[in-house]
Amino acid sequence: MKYYLCKYMPPRTDFLATMSADEQEWLKQHGVFLDALLDEGKIVAHGPVMDPAGGYGVSLYQIADDQDIQAITSEDPIVKNGAGYYEHHPMLHLKARG
Repeated sequence: MKYYLCKYMPPRTDFLATMSADEQEWLKQHGVFLDALLDEGKIVAHGPVMDPAGGYGVSLYQIADDQDIQAITSEDPIVKNGAGYYEHHPMLHLKARG
């Protein structure tokens, strides 16, 4: 297994406050996408980080050795529509409750 902290970087620091109608729809689709990966066991946890310098999203991934994290996150609807990108940070291991 491989483990990653993935950071979703929105297109601007005030993204949540200034989203267009299209961006709001893409953000909803983004949540559905991440929840599906959570149900599949590829994501251990995900959620928004309300950083005063500009919010972003964090996801903790646990994926098979033959899977490519960039291929997975590139399918996120918000990224596919050009509203931000992911940073991928490999982890040595991941322990979680339950």
